Amino acid sequence: MIATAYEKVKAALVDEPKTWLITGVAGFIGSNLLETLLILNQKVVGLDNFATGFQHNLDEVQSLVSEEQWARFSFMEGDIRQLGDCEKACQSVDYVLHQAALGSVPRSIADPINTNDTNISGYLNMLVAARDAKVASFTYAASSSTYGDHPALPKVEDAIGKPLSPYAVTKYVNELYAEVFTRTYGFKTIGLRYFNIFGKRQTPDGAYAAVIPKWTAAMIQGDDVYINGDGDTSRDFNFIENAVQANILAATANDDAKNEVYNVAVGGRTTLNTLFTALQEQLAANGVSYSQEAVYRDFREGDVRHSQADISKIQNALGYVPHFDIVQGIEKAMPWYVGSLA
Repeated sequence: MIATAYEKVKAALVDEPKTWLITGVAGFIGSNLLETLLILNQKVVGLDNFATGFQHNLDEVQSLVSEEQWARFSFMEGDIRQLGDCEKACQSVDYVLHQAALGSVPRSIADPINTNDTNISGYLNMLVAARDAKVASFTYAASSSTYGDHPALPKVEDAIGKPLSPYAVTKYVNELYAEVFTRTYGFKTIGLRYFNIFGKRQTPDGAYAAVIPKWTAAMIQGDDVYINGDGDTSRDFNFIENAVQANILAATANDDAKNEVYNVAVGGRTTLNTLFTALQEQLAANGVSYSQEAVYRDFREGDVRHSQADISKIQNALGYVPHFDIVQGIEKAMPWYVGSLA
C-alpha cells in the first residue's frame, strides 16, 4: 500500500522532531493539534488566554498521551493582542500554527471591536513576532467566510465576494497581511480556509456554539433543536482530523507551496435537515433516543445560504486527502459527545 503524503510527513517528524507553537492551544482545534503533535513526539509550545479555550481541553489531552509526551509540552498563558507575549512564544520555534481568534459570525456582529482586536491586531502581532524569530513556517487559520456573497459553488480559492460580517472582514484582512508580508519581507505563510470543522472538544455551550455540538448536546439532554431558516441551508462539514492533517502538511510544505491560501474541507455539501437526521441516527447507535421534531425559526443574519469547497488545490499542492466524510466524522465523534455532554 502506497503511503500518503500525510503518513510520510508524520514518519519524518517522528524521526526528526520539531518545535511547534500553537496559538489558541486550549481551544477546539488547538487542543486537537496538540494531541496529534504530542503523539508524534514533537515539542510543543502553547499560547492561550482562555477567552474561548478551556483548561479541561488541555487536561483531556494530558490524559490521552504518555507522561513523556506531555513533558514535551510547555504552556504559556498570554494574549496575542500583546506583542511581547507573541515574541516570547515564538522563541526557538520551528513551525507556527496560528489558531487563536474570536470565531463566530454572530459574535462579530454583536461585538466587532473585540473581534477586530483579536483577529487583526493579534494576528499582526503574531506575524511580526514569527517573522522576527525567523520561524521556518507560519500556518494560520483562515475561513470560508471570506467567500462572502460570491454565489458560485464549489468555492474556489481565487474567486471571492464581498464579506457578509465583521468576522469575514477580519479573516480576509489576515490573508491580505500575509500577502503583504511575503512581498515586503519575504516571509512565507500558508492560510487554511476552514469549512465548518467539527469533532471532540468543540464546546456546545454559549450563544456562539457551532451547530453540531450544540444540536448534539440538545438531543442528549432532550431539549429542542432550533434550525435557522428552512433547513435547506447547506455546509461542507469537515471532521477535525482532516483539519489537523491540513495544518501539519502546510507547516512542513516546500516553499513552492507557500504564500497561498487553501480550502480545508471534504468537498461535499450537507443540508441542516440532513444533518439533523444524521445526528439522530448516530445518537441512536450510541444508545440515545431523540424523537422530537426540529423547531424552525428565522434565518440568521450574516449567514451564507450554501457553502461547498473545491479542494483540488490543497490536494495537488500538499497531498491532502480527507479521510473522514461527515457521516464517518460524526460516527467517530459521537462516543465523545455522548460521554462528555450527557
